[in-house]
Amino acid sequence: MQERDRSKIPDHFKWNLAEIYVSDIVWKSEKDRIVGEIPKIENFKGKLGQSAGDLVACLDFTGSLTKELTRLYAYASMNSDQDTRDSKYLGFQQEMSQVYSDFSAKASFVEPEILKISKQTIDGFLKQDKRLEIYRHYLDDILRRQAHTGTESEEKIIADATLMADGPQNIYGIFSNAEFPFPEVMLNDGKTVKLDHSAFALHRTARNRDDRKTVFAAFFSKKYEFRRTFGTQIYAEVKKNMFFQRARKYASCLESALDAHNIPVQVYHSLVDNVNANLGTFHRYLKLRKRILGLDELHYYDLYAPLVADVDLKYSVEEAQQHITASLSPLGSDYIAVTKKAFSGRWVDMFPTEGKRSGAYSNGSAFDVHPYMLMNYNGKYDDISTLTHELGHTMHSYLSNKTQPYPTSQYPIFVAEVASTFNEALLIDYMLKTIKDDNVRLSLLGNYLEGFKGTIFRQTQFAEFELRIHQLAEKGESLTGDSLCSLYEEITKRYYAHDRGVCVVDDEIKAEWAYIPHFYYNFYVYQYATSFTASAALSEQVLAGEKEVTNRFLEFLSSGGSDYPINLLKKAGVDMTTSAPFEFAMKKMNRIMVEMEKIFQKKDESR
Repeated sequence: MQERDRSKIPDHFKWNLAEIYVSDIVWKSEKDRIVGEIPKIENFKGKLGQSAGDLVACLDFTGSLTKELTRLYAYASMNSDQDTRDSKYLGFQQEMSQVYSDFSAKASFVEPEILKISKQTIDGFLKQDKRLEIYRHYLDDILRRQAHTGTESEEKIIADATLMADGPQNIYGIFSNAEFPFPEVMLNDGKTVKLDHSAFALHRTARNRDDRKTVFAAFFSKKYEFRRTFGTQIYAEVKKNMFFQRARKYASCLESALDAHNIPVQVYHSLVDNVNANLGTFHRYLKLRKRILGLDELHYYDLYAPLVADVDLKYSVEEAQQHITASLSPLGSDYIAVTKKAFSGRWVDMFPTEGKRSGAYSNGSAFDVHPYMLMNYNGKYDDISTLTHELGHTMHSYLSNKTQPYPTSQYPIFVAEVASTFNEALLIDYMLKTIKDDNVRLSLLGNYLEGFKGTIFRQTQFAEFELRIHQLAEKGESLTGDSLCSLYEEITKRYYAHDRGVCVVDDEIKAEWAYIPHFYYNFYVYQYATSFTASAALSEQVLAGEKEVTNRFLEFLSSGGSDYPINLLKKAGVDMTTSAPFEFAMKKMNRIMVEMEKIFQKKDESR
């Protein structure tokens, strides 16, 4: 049984946040210093158009403050995530939210003032002072968003509103992780388990079907009991998005969210349309899962069951690290060296402990330190896949931070999932090459298909739900826990062909939306699907030994936010404004299913 008392976890399995700040006292001292620096930004007011020197001085100053504020927040948030029950670091986060808001308000004159400078003058400044070159993309982007930038007073109001902006997400995080009354269930072996998020993720994969049914029913029924609270939180998030959409004069919340990185809304709509048009491929997968599991009727609670009952894929952390490192060899020795450093240098907080934030993430916002990864490792193949996924983010951040100056180091969200799902593709390819046993191969191929199911179809299902709830609110309709359950149930039953008997969506699943933290990320989830299709195309070429593609991919990882995401991916070799990457992913998914069907047919014939 994995130890859940954090104090008893060996230090080498816990991240070392002292590399960001050696103590809370130092953190507070640095925070106070930065707070004292913020008012100095007003010294630049009214001067940005006077000379190239004045403009670059202002941008350097605000960039430096932003970098340090981000580092301060990273320390506070990651300490809080270690134990969400500890109110001290939640307080640190709240302090930083106020500091951010004050900084944003005082800096709100910058972009409106830049917009008053003619493009000809800015082009002249860029020629006069080479220090401005690192801000070229930023300046171009300001001019692009001119129609959505307010006056100085309007920008100040928008900046002040950020004081409230993180409220819905923070309330959801604390309630969902620290105060939610997680149910307890007795499993088939007589053990009683408290179903927190990590335990649910583990036991939904139980071999015993009655256990899976019990776990799903208890977990989501408890979520349903609190649907009114969760519904109020989501409605608050949607209304926040509507405020910023209206303040920025966008036609919809979707347009507002996507325009931050110049993504055409058609990319989002095309994804939803393409997935709905290809649900037949998804249903083929569901029917294959039903066949392999030997079930008369596939239920939603069967979707995480191991495909091959006599294959128990368990891996120690050390084994996981060895497999991951070997799988990444196509990316070269430098990439491998940093990977080993991440594993040995306490960049990872590995195991689930009481009160720890659920799920996994990579945080690369401490620019002058290194990225960090949060894990809740349970020893399953899924956990290895998650670890290499987060390592992909970490390497993306590491290479961008190392190669780019701070102003262009932060890569756009749209490309964030490319590196992570690319790593997953390399891992499964490596594992399949090293394993010949049909049962294990069937299990791993099934796991890879889970990537298609979970990343393309499931995330697009979420994306459609997120779009629909915003559209309802924009039309003046309210969002309650009951209406959200009804909408989620309708979409989920359509995706899983419930009415045609492909997969039974049990009643309690209507509350699953309350389990998904990404609905507080403002149209984030669709990018899992778009990134997965992009990485599927790129990884195939790299695995085929195309050195030029490998070099382009590493250049992509090092590009940060130096260009718009659509352009960054085009340079890497993928055009996301076309349906080609999606079509490639569907062909690959069908190819995997053909291989699985052959293995299953061979097993049938040998009986």
